[in-house]
Parts: sequence; C-alpha cells; structure tokens
Amino acid sequence: MSAQKIRILIADDQRLMREGLRIILEDTPDIEVIGEAENGLIAVQIAESQRPDVILMDIRMPLLDGIEATGRIRRQAPGEQAPRILLLTTFDTPELVIEGMRAGAAGYLLKDCSAEELCSAVRAVARGQVLLQASSAAQLLARLNAQEPPIYGPAPEITVTPEAAKLGLTARELEVVRLIAQGHSNTEIAAQLFVSEATVKTHINHIFSKLGARDRSQAIVRARQLGLA
Repeated sequence: MSAQKIRILIADDQRLMREGLRIILEDTPDIEVIGEAENGLIAVQIAESQRPDVILMDIRMPLLDGIEATGRIRRQAPGEQAPRILLLTTFDTPELVIEGMRAGAAGYLLKDCSAEELCSAVRAVARGQVLLQASSAAQLLARLNAQEPPIYGPAPEITVTPEAAKLGLTARELEVVRLIAQGHSNTEIAAQLFVSEATVKTHINHIFSKLGARDRSQAIVRARQLGLA
C-alpha cells in the first residue's frame, strides 16, 4: 500500500456512479483516485499498469464482469503484490458473495452504503482485512458450517481459447459450456459453480446467443465443432 495515500481504481459501467464515487473519495485526505474503468477489461489493464492499492469493482459490467475481472487481476499479480478488491454492488445474494470471494475479492459492500462506510471499507481492505456486510457474513458462515468446499482464494483458472475469445465467451461461460457438454443439468452446474440456477440460465442464454444455438443440443454440437468442449 502507498506510504501516504491509498491509491484507488474505480470500476463501474455507470459514469454517474464513477463520478459520484470519485467526489466522495477525493474529498478524503488519505485516499487518491488514480483511474476509472467502465468495464472489467479496462479494469484489468489499468490494474496491471498502475498497480492501485484498492479497486472498487462493480459486479455487473459489460465485456467482462467484476467477478471475472477480479480473478484475472488476482492471477496476474498474486500474493501481496495484488490490489485489494472491494466488490461494490446493488446485489446482496450468497451466490454473488461466494463467487466474489472465490475469485479473490477482499470484501463486499452494497451501493446503498454511506460515504463514511465506503471510506472505512476502503481503509479496512487496504490494511489487509476481509470486509463483509453483516448479512453477507452470516450467509458465508452458514455455507461454511454446512461444510461446503472452501470459497476463499482465487477460483481455478479457466483459459479462454482463441476460438472462445472470437465468439466473446467469458471464462465462466466457457466453463458452463464444458459442463453442459458433460451432460450436467442446470441444478448440477449451479451446485458445482456455487451460483444460483437463475445465474446459470443467464449464462446459458448468453452462450446460446454467442454460439448461434437454439437449444442445449445445438450448443454442444457447435462447441465441439469449435473445440470448446
């Protein structure tokens, strides 16, 4: 972390949200905003070149969502060199909390927090703390008490092949394609990836659109033709 100020990167697809966050943070003496990103891909690029101390990362963004971006950033600068990532979102579900923490996020904060709560959260994760709001923490503890697999640390790396990249498939979508090709149901995929069935359905709809498929059978055939599964 910077000796004098906490260097922040703001990643959010809404310009008004980015500008509002910048105003709040730059009004704080110990925090400096060093950049903004309107999607996950740009966030990954800035994180690699500028090395911020903390990244405020929106979850829902185009091209590359915040969870995928978190995983990439954590892999390109592992350990203490990696920026601390604070997921900032309007959603509060156990699935998103678990996905974010598995990807390597250091905290999770809702967008309805106050300016004081935001700045306190930034300082906390910059110090190396893991920060979760009360409801999220309770959900995580419930999952842990149920003896589900570990959720902390970076998610397993999924390499996006050139063929998948040309179609615009994300690493998570490629993972879902492969599970579909293996014959897994939506329920089984949701359980394996620690997400809701609704999230799986959203991924599948995106996959169908990108592969030009009408159903699972066509998607499997297309994926195998392209060497994706």
